Amino acid sequence: MGGIDRNQQSFVYAKQKNVGTAKAAPEDAGDAWTWVAIDADSKLVPPWRIGDRSSETAIAFVDDLAKRLRNRVQITTDGHKPYLEAIEGAFGGDIDYAMLVKVYGQAPEGQRRYSPAVCTGAHKHRIEGNPDARHVSTSYVERQNLTMRMSIRRFTRLTNVFSRKLENHALSVALHYMHYNFCRIHKTLRVAPAMAAGVTDRVWDMTDIAALIAAQEAPVAKRGAYKKRAA
Repeated sequence: MGGIDRNQQSFVYAKQKNVGTAKAAPEDAGDAWTWVAIDADSKLVPPWRIGDRSSETAIAFVDDLAKRLRNRVQITTDGHKPYLEAIEGAFGGDIDYAMLVKVYGQAPEGQRRYSPAVCTGAHKHRIEGNPDARHVSTSYVERQNLTMRMSIRRFTRLTNVFSRKLENHALSVALHYMHYNFCRIHKTLRVAPAMAAGVTDRVWDMTDIAALIAAQEAPVAKRGAYKKRAA
């Protein structure tokens, strides 16, 4: 397994600071955080979740991840504290878990507004089990965040492209990750991540995803009223 990260890249209806003055803002308006886990070997993204930064979202996300894994894995997260409770609750002691805490400084003069803070160091902390220090890294999931930001217009910074409903935002992210996992051939692996993970034996196309959506939305046939047989 690789890393877990949450990435506040977008918002719904209005930015959090403007929700209070926004006209007819829905209850779920404001910042939308995307939580992502990625496998370092296959580059598969098993789960993702849209939510806030709370422990409740962390627990729901990690519980979902745990249900998708068959074997003991090694996980690296950043220093976000809700991970501690979430991973302990989902895995107990059956996990090799480390935190990678990065130290940031200010960006150079003139670049502070749009440039990210400069990473000046990183500290590895063993939390549970026996994680291999050579594989304590969040690089893959951070690179995945860039892929998400470049692939989903709602995540492009300094634009007015955003969802007015949380449901639409979540569906956009889901469509991206279905395409990423099953349809997009990874340049290094030369197969789709789902193929590298053994989830499928072929590269999908968008018609396969459309068929899944259609099957899920198809109305369930209702049984007619029970008629008593004549004697």
